[in-house]
Amino acid sequence: MKYISTRGTAPELSFEEAMLTGLARDGGLYVPAEVPRMTAAEIAALAGLSYEETAFRVMRPFVGDTFNDEDFRAIIARAYDGFGHAARAPLVQLAPNHFLLELFHGPTLAFKDFAMQLIGQLFQAALERSGDRVTIVGATSGDTGSAAIEAFKGLSNVDVFILFPHGRVSEVQRRQMTTPTESNVHALAVDGDFDDCQAALKDMFNDFQFRDGVRLAGVNSINWARVLAQVVYYFSAAVSLGAPDRKVSFTVPTGNFGDIFAGYIAKGMGLPIDRLVVATNQNDILHRCLSGQGYHKGPTHPSISPSMDIQISSNFERVLFDAYGRDGAAVAQLMAELNAGGFDVSQGAMEFLQEQFDSGRASEAETLAAISETLRDSTELLCPHSAVGVKVARELRNPEVPMITLATAHPAKFPAAVQKASGIHPPLPPRMSDLYERPERVHRIANDLDAMKDYIRGHIAK
Repeated sequence: MKYISTRGTAPELSFEEAMLTGLARDGGLYVPAEVPRMTAAEIAALAGLSYEETAFRVMRPFVGDTFNDEDFRAIIARAYDGFGHAARAPLVQLAPNHFLLELFHGPTLAFKDFAMQLIGQLFQAALERSGDRVTIVGATSGDTGSAAIEAFKGLSNVDVFILFPHGRVSEVQRRQMTTPTESNVHALAVDGDFDDCQAALKDMFNDFQFRDGVRLAGVNSINWARVLAQVVYYFSAAVSLGAPDRKVSFTVPTGNFGDIFAGYIAKGMGLPIDRLVVATNQNDILHRCLSGQGYHKGPTHPSISPSMDIQISSNFERVLFDAYGRDGAAVAQLMAELNAGGFDVSQGAMEFLQEQFDSGRASEAETLAAISETLRDSTELLCPHSAVGVKVARELRNPEVPMITLATAHPAKFPAAVQKASGIHPPLPPRMSDLYERPERVHRIANDLDAMKDYIRGHIAK
């Protein structure tokens, strides 16, 4: 299995190389040279299997010879051992033919744990084998950072630096990043928004002297292994509702497009997905684009669903690569135009995107209403991100086709918004009950690339 860059000029890499590299040296994102397909019989055979065995069978074709079967199974087992539900990703019925996929039973109560716990184990196994050490830098709008710190804290072969926008994540998200005591993890509160953090991360990768000097690696959703891990729960959920013998649809609350791109890969592998629905909050650049208005940046408005407060959705580049016929030069031109403010999508590419995706948005008031209404109708308490998904799913779903809405975080991560909508202050799980009492360790830093690089150089293990 080989991986190629969306911008067409970086060298092809193996799975291990693509995983440890993160962003391609031409600025692009790695994608499989071709997506392997599963037969209907292979998909049907997933019925009744554990989540771990499903993960092994779905991901195995992408890994190539990086790990043998025994090692890969052991890695997967370690990754999901700390989840708080035996099913890992259980389905809950909200209404006739409408289901909620609970993705918040991992260590940090968010869907990012499915990928980050796995990628932590993959990194550790690969680095122990090679004897190398890397510096991981990540940018987060909340959940990626806490999941990365949880996955990599205390590991012997990595230093981790997480950039997050100061004052723009929930208190629980912040404390999950700032309270770990392990010396190899560092939380940096940046005076800016998430797009500033993400831009700084990409600039670090594109500074080859810095990149090579600190052995930079990335675990944001720019890393293909992150996307791959998320493909699994599309299969486990769809099979539990009758796939491949009947189609299902998915609604995904998304800001950076990685989670729904995983669904797109699952569909490309042969999973019978009817519709993939993009659900956005008031920062609705993806919805505007998929509605034919082009991809043009605007201001990022803070919201009660802060993990979606994004204007530059990194993984959108991956689907644009397919929409433009895998023309790396065309994608590179679009990304150059995005740096200048945005771009319009060609007619052919727009037809491709609209054939693959539907989209909708939820205002702040609509998000709060969805939390309240879902609690009233089904007793399920939603986080504000999941509520965005449920609101859009209700509007766009076909009653004849099962709709699965992804519940991306536990309501306790966003207690203020949940309490405002429902009157209930959602408690943290017992294992995290002392989170608000733990001392924090955080460094506030200017939105200045050189300052960030100097801090990282000065705090990696020598």
